[in-house]
Amino acid sequence: MKPKVYIETTIVSYLTSRPSRDLIIAAHQQLTQDWWQNRRTDFDLFISQLVIQESSAGDQPAAQNRLQVLAPLPLLELNLAAQELARAMVTKGPLPEKAGVDALHIAIATVHGMDYLLTWNCRHMANAERQPAIAALCLVSGYAPPVICTPEELMGA
Repeated sequence: MKPKVYIETTIVSYLTSRPSRDLIIAAHQQLTQDWWQNRRTDFDLFISQLVIQESSAGDQPAAQNRLQVLAPLPLLELNLAAQELARAMVTKGPLPEKAGVDALHIAIATVHGMDYLLTWNCRHMANAERQPAIAALCLVSGYAPPVICTPEELMGA
């Protein structure tokens, strides 16, 4: 059985967008493309309706490109358990109130038993200072938290 990875919206955005002139973003785009080409088949990939909604926004040709990449991936349900866990993440402190959507991504991945949550959101998700509190809240709520990481961290040993 392959490890399960929840693909958060920043991944498909970096995968499909035009190369950035910003060196850091361009490097993230390249790492995302490398991971997608070389590692994604080592995992079972999942998304949620939330990823579809976020990927549908903006420039229509770009949105259609993102949605085309996402089309074959199975959807995880935004169920009541995920909603409650996300609410707890913003009311009990691991995430600020403005990060409600980020909390939903984490909660969906958590309640569905994902091994990894892949993201470039390092402010609220792939953030070493926030992760212990996120993991503790997941554990207290009865769930094993996924490893929240960037493609660079999931390139293999």
